[in-house]
Amino acid sequence: MRVIAGTAKRLPLKTVPGMDTRPTTDRIKETLFNVIAPSLVDSRFLDLFSGSGAIGIEALSRGAAQAVFVENNRRALACIQENLLFTGLSKRARVLPMDVLAGIRSLNGQPAFTVIFMDPPYGKEYEKQVLQALKGSSLVDADTLLVIEASLETDFSYMESLGFQMIKEKRYKTNKHIFAEQV
Repeated sequence: MRVIAGTAKRLPLKTVPGMDTRPTTDRIKETLFNVIAPSLVDSRFLDLFSGSGAIGIEALSRGAAQAVFVENNRRALACIQENLLFTGLSKRARVLPMDVLAGIRSLNGQPAFTVIFMDPPYGKEYEKQVLQALKGSSLVDADTLLVIEASLETDFSYMESLGFQMIKEKRYKTNKHIFAEQV
């Protein structure tokens, strides 16, 4: 796995050993960043369920002003820190070593993020829990783009009842990206 573009282009990233995380493939990451590129320059980027930190690091490399990583797995946290140091992007990063819902609560009251990305474990409905926590939060405003990586089977029919609307869906062989905004 590597950084695809920007100031840290081509630098290899460490991944978390074992099966606790699913690194986003370079091809899917490239497709994702082609979609969100217009939102990145000088943005505030929130990376939930960060894993190795590859998505937030890619955002920083492509011009995000700040990225906040929220992760509670100790091995993943060490991986994020190593990757940030190796890429030279740690000065613009903040790592919160906690559960995602606790992270959202601790960040609430701060200005809205430009992009909020989440890649939770599949099949546990964490997406819905996170959207419920973000509903009415200061972390989301009318200009925030939410990006959710999920299994192909994940149902998002509840989104509008939580105050969010899907604006785009990008399907791949094994998963999909949902792009949403606040209604």
